[in-house]
Amino acid sequence: MMNWKRWLAIGIAVVLFIGSSILNFATSVFFGESGSALESWLDEGDKEFEETVIEEGNTNQKIVVLKLEGVIQDTGSAGGILQAEGYNHKKFMKQLEQVKNDNTVKGIILYVNSPGGGVMESAQIHDKIIEIQEETGKKIYVSMGATAASGGYYVSAPADKIFASPDTLTGSLGVIMQAWNFEGLADKYGVDLVTIKSGPFKDIMSPVREVTEEERDILESMVDNSYNQFVKVIAEGRNLSQSRVRELADGRIYDGWQAKDVQLIDEFGYLEDTIDHLKNDLKMKNAQVIEYSSSNSLKTLFEMRMQSWFSGDQEMTSLVRLMSEFQAPRLMYLYTH
Repeated sequence: MMNWKRWLAIGIAVVLFIGSSILNFATSVFFGESGSALESWLDEGDKEFEETVIEEGNTNQKIVVLKLEGVIQDTGSAGGILQAEGYNHKKFMKQLEQVKNDNTVKGIILYVNSPGGGVMESAQIHDKIIEIQEETGKKIYVSMGATAASGGYYVSAPADKIFASPDTLTGSLGVIMQAWNFEGLADKYGVDLVTIKSGPFKDIMSPVREVTEEERDILESMVDNSYNQFVKVIAEGRNLSQSRVRELADGRIYDGWQAKDVQLIDEFGYLEDTIDHLKNDLKMKNAQVIEYSSSNSLKTLFEMRMQSWFSGDQEMTSLVRLMSEFQAPRLMYLYTH
């Protein structure tokens, strides 16, 4: 039985969610789809990132460590101020843009600790890395954390060098699309979903019925297209033949030893080892090593406050996640088990 505190918390969450939706709608109507003055003001602190020094050195010779941690997924603005804490795709893309445009940045280390994520988001990061390399000539090294699998490997593939520990889990090269099937549960409890659709495939991967063979063929074709792109990215990034990549990309995971044997990584080492290698390769032993941190904009401070209010309440945390995540099935470069 819920007490008054729970009801109050849910009431606050609903009010804030509705208020956030109204604000998004109002700014869209009054300021246009390309972005509003109000949104720009709220996001002002997110446009540029403050520098946190990891190692002191020459401020005109910087190495930036960008941390990519968590599931690579763009939750958009659906969650508004209730968006759960974690990987923020919009901010990460801004960080990549900042390292590209900062002439004092001579080298980049991408620290990847991720099981992967969305096909589109992984492709955006990959393409941005290629853009930075081609337009600026800046070296990009990857330091893998405990896990750098599937989409985590996809974004790592174009790096000039990849470092991992012997215990890193990587690989899981491939594509997955999943959805729940509640047909049996719905039948058991007498739940009937009424669907009126404009075409035979409009409710493809419906959670209350089996996928037909014709639908399965359509979905498998989509998975194959994304898989072929994954193979191409690895082949180009690691200088391997596509036939060799297809042998490796059967979905299995590799530890660091296995990954090195099959040329998916270059060297063993942790983040500090990757920093030392990049300094030596750039002949910049006195380089300043930095990270980016978000400036304390009004929006950021408010989001942090909201998260702290609900962080100890599992029910509210689940509610926030449900309200902020897109639930439809989607193509994923994701290591899942």
